[in-house]
Amino acid sequence: MRNVFLLLLLISISCHYYDNYENCLDLEYGTEYIKITGVSKSEKNYFKYFCKTTEVFGIKIYATEGVKNEKLLHAASVMAEYLDNDENGLVDNQKVLDKLIDKKVWLLVIEEGLDFDDAARNPPVNYHHFQDLYNEEISLINGSPRFDATLEEVLHVITQHGYAEAYPDIFGENKDSEVAKAMDIARGGYFKNVPNSYPTNAWYTYNDQSCDYSCQITEYTYWALTSILGAQEYSGRLNQIKNEWRLNTKDKVENTDIAIYGLLTNQEYKFPTKLPNGKYRLD
Repeated sequence: MRNVFLLLLLISISCHYYDNYENCLDLEYGTEYIKITGVSKSEKNYFKYFCKTTEVFGIKIYATEGVKNEKLLHAASVMAEYLDNDENGLVDNQKVLDKLIDKKVWLLVIEEGLDFDDAARNPPVNYHHFQDLYNEEISLINGSPRFDATLEEVLHVITQHGYAEAYPDIFGENKDSEVAKAMDIARGGYFKNVPNSYPTNAWYTYNDQSCDYSCQITEYTYWALTSILGAQEYSGRLNQIKNEWRLNTKDKVENTDIAIYGLLTNQEYKFPTKLPNGKYRLD
């Protein structure tokens, strides 16, 4: 996962990006349910080099000045839809949200061309659990013109710091949790580290050597859930992802990866049942 490596750089690299929070002080953008504003003077003392902010069920989202307002709103809306999938204004799984709040999880959105280190080199004390999302990765319509990485990066935050903490025996990102057992089947065996090659019967073959076992579980959960929800099904997508994941539709997951399908559709855990579209409570 990118943020593990990037956090190591935050302390060591000096910043050359100017503190421009004043450029967004008068910003007011969004909907009745999600408001984007400028970072306040008090906030900027803790989140330097950010200009825009919003909040979803107590989870902070910060963005640099060049991030388009509509893309920041989209990212916040996707988070809201994942957490409140029936869009009734109430979070679906309070246990998961409580863990996210306890860990002070936040989302960082930055524009392309800006060094990550400039945007987050001094995260405040106890605010180290974050996920980065780049402006250029955000597609307001999934698959047009590209996959909307918001669906991935926001989900990583929720599963890694929410579900894994709320249900450690089931979704814990460690060996012998139920999701880990399912992943080992999908990979064709237990591999603490990424193998040089996977068994031919594996359907989850993520090959990033920097992604440890815990990270592999984060990615596996993302692939499985978004496939169940239909995010990976558009034309040409399977050819783009088959080197990592072969079950790009709900039917393929249900019929092949029975274990993960059972976990992610178990109503006890209240995972989303419909794919976020970035229009929280507007449809």
